[in-house]
Amino acid sequence: MNKVEIIANSKCWIEDNAKNQLNAISKLNGVERIVGLPDLHAGKIPIGIAVATKGVIYPHIIGGDIGCGMTLIKTGIKNKKFKIDRCVKKLEKLRGLEKLEIENPYEDESPIYPLGTIGGGNHFAEFQSLNKIYDKEEWDKLNICDDDIFLLIHSGSRGYGEKILDEYDVFGGLNPESELGKAYIEKHEHAVVWAERNRKLVGDKLLDYLGYSVERECIISCNHNFLEKDGEFYIHRKGATSTKSGAVIIPGSRGDLTYLIMPKANTEKSLSSLSHGAGRKWPRSLCKGRLEKNFTLENIKSNKFNSRIVCKDVELIYQESPKAYKKIEDVIESLVEFELITVIATFKPVLTFKG
Repeated sequence: MNKVEIIANSKCWIEDNAKNQLNAISKLNGVERIVGLPDLHAGKIPIGIAVATKGVIYPHIIGGDIGCGMTLIKTGIKNKKFKIDRCVKKLEKLRGLEKLEIENPYEDESPIYPLGTIGGGNHFAEFQSLNKIYDKEEWDKLNICDDDIFLLIHSGSRGYGEKILDEYDVFGGLNPESELGKAYIEKHEHAVVWAERNRKLVGDKLLDYLGYSVERECIISCNHNFLEKDGEFYIHRKGATSTKSGAVIIPGSRGDLTYLIMPKANTEKSLSSLSHGAGRKWPRSLCKGRLEKNFTLENIKSNKFNSRIVCKDVELIYQESPKAYKKIEDVIESLVEFELITVIATFKPVLTFKG
């Protein structure tokens, strides 16, 4: 039986390096199945995968950013009340979210410091508005208004997850029933909880700093770097979300649509997992060299929705250009074709903040 399956149609180009990495993981002791999703791309560990193991767990597959994921916040701000020029000016003065103090509202001590920060790479905070509703019945169940501004936060457990990985990344993996295995699982769960809390506090920091004293509500929070027990198996997800918690957010690259979807009932074929985003097309190291020959920085920052971006790291602006990513439409189309999802709605970007 072939342990490796890739869920993608012909429009989703997947590099050979990523496929080779999948095959290498499939040879690890205890690996029963491995699924590559449409956003699959190569990394230290391939991103966009779900790996089912029996009797062993592999912390290095989850990686250091344990609990990294997406949180969608209903801000309570109506579209016409969102003053984008004023927000851009204020955010351009902000040297980073670590400069904004926030009290830990939870009883236990935070392992993340500074709390309420986004991090680098592809992490972001993005104000969005509704683009189109595809499934009105599912949309109405979420009890959210068509005219709201939403805030999507992509971040994780920051340096805390990396410390856990350094401590428990044992060659050959861990027996989940051993003392060491149980200790990793406990710390892993702790990191997932704090990653979700951190995302919420990013939202609080931004809205307070921008002067919006409004009632906020976290509508959806979905992690995509984590371990989940499923019967006798352990499902390792690296850049993949679970189908078991209801509606899921799948964002495109900066300047592209974000999809709100509902998993279908039978997703066993994908190990109960879905894509976490568009997936990289180009390595970060090549982006600036490829783009600056033909595009100005302003061209790179612009997009079809005329949304705005605030990011002080010029290199990062090139690395996170939509041109460096796959088309989110192709990823979603693959998931639909494989009968894994129903699209509820799409959101369009208004203002993206990285810092």
